Amino acid sequence: MLSDKIKLTAKDILEKDFKTAMRGYKPEDVDQFLDVVIKDYEAFHQEIEELKQENLRLRKQADDMSRRQNQPATSVTPGTTNFDILKRLSNLEKHVFGSKLYD
Repeated sequence: MLSDKIKLTAKDILEKDFKTAMRGYKPEDVDQFLDVVIKDYEAFHQEIEELKQENLRLRKQADDMSRRQNQPATSVTPGTTNFDILKRLSNLEKHVFGSKLYD
């Protein structure tokens, strides 16, 4: 999991204290850079959370659709026989094609 691989939090970066040496980096530059890193880190964290939520929503939607597809279709009214359906089809063909069907 991704959270197991992340070693730093935005708070860790913010609270990091660097030791200074005789010819070290300017603390102001380091602080400015770390501010940018923290903002990016928080933005990435927010995007990851949004993507997790979207992933859960899409998985639920896919599961719902899968369940609906596995349900038997009941579009034929109860008591209707194959003979009734064939008779209706025949009448429909006669109406649509007329006498052309029997030529």
